[in-house]
Amino acid sequence: MIKLLVADSHPIVRKGLELLFVTSPHIQVIGGVDNGEAIFDFLKEHRIDIILCEIDLPKLNGITALRRLKREHPEVKTIMFTSQPEEIYAINTIKAGADGYLNKAANIITLKEAILKVHEGGTYLSNDIAQQMTLGRRVTRSGSVYKKLSTREIEVLKLLSSGRKNKEVAHELNINEKTVSTYKARLMKKLNVNNIVDLISRAKLLEL
Repeated sequence: MIKLLVADSHPIVRKGLELLFVTSPHIQVIGGVDNGEAIFDFLKEHRIDIILCEIDLPKLNGITALRRLKREHPEVKTIMFTSQPEEIYAINTIKAGADGYLNKAANIITLKEAILKVHEGGTYLSNDIAQQMTLGRRVTRSGSVYKKLSTREIEVLKLLSSGRKNKEVAHELNINEKTVSTYKARLMKKLNVNNIVDLISRAKLLEL
């Protein structure tokens, strides 16, 4: 039996996934948490095979939680199960250590396929993203912009656009405040803006 933990801030999503697999002979949702920090509290008490993890999580965002999971619980596999744009996040989260990336718009059959593939040691990506990785390039609707940003830069930009101050970003990502300032300056240069207001506006245009 594959044991799942659902990390999502929306209770309907957590309960819905639990009910979805209640009759499954192969997959069981044994718990749900509503923030990134709670993932690690749960793992202290339970054995988990796979985590279905949203990127937008309070306290500790999904990408930061993913990095920590790879350090502290390398045996646990993670599928990023999110409504965030695939063309921005899929390849970056795989590079950060995710075992799969699935958009919440996917159907039930696809979700089950992703879980089984990851459990068997594979990596799950949509056909489009898999082809892009095979070709060693990223083709997106705003490709030149997306190519400019690293995974960490996307994390910083997302947190800044949600209203976090430099100190708060530093605390959440476990980096120092000076490093956050460096990332902010780098983001402004790459996105061709001169102030934080324009930077946040650009982030919204990118649908981060």
